[in-house]
Amino acid sequence: MSLIQLVITLSIVATTAQFASPAYHMLTEQQRRQTMAEQLAGSLRKARSEALIRHQYVVVHALEGDWSKGWRMVLDVSGQGHADKNNPVLAETHNSRLIPITGNSPVKHYVRFNPLGEPLLNAGSFQAGTLHVCQTKEELSHYQVVLAKSGRISLRNQKAAQALCAMA
Repeated sequence: MSLIQLVITLSIVATTAQFASPAYHMLTEQQRRQTMAEQLAGSLRKARSEALIRHQYVVVHALEGDWSKGWRMVLDVSGQGHADKNNPVLAETHNSRLIPITGNSPVKHYVRFNPLGEPLLNAGSFQAGTLHVCQTKEELSHYQVVLAKSGRISLRNQKAAQALCAMA
């Protein structure tokens, strides 16, 4: 192989890598969003199951008030939810990749299940809402974790423009 052939081969490889890199980055980011959405939906389902099994309130709350940083599941023994640091922690998930996750007002900071597995706000009214797993730096929701007033948690993967994603 001559030096000219080697240089041409390397330039073709470099050009191909330059075009493939953004596509690969988009693919890995898509996979991370999907993984976080599945973990969040799984955590909410587990919290509901724990509330039913233990016959106690269980709260899943955003770490530092931001779902993008992760969430913690606590057994609400005192009735003060995540505000009481003495309530036992059942599970904790950290979002090290900082995938933007934001919720509408009923689920903006926490989800609370009663002993019957129903989501309730601290005031006692039913809690239903949507947590959006957003694309980084865009107002686009790729995955939605939907909490119904019955307590059912569903995971949807509909790409949709979402103003809440701009705040994430």
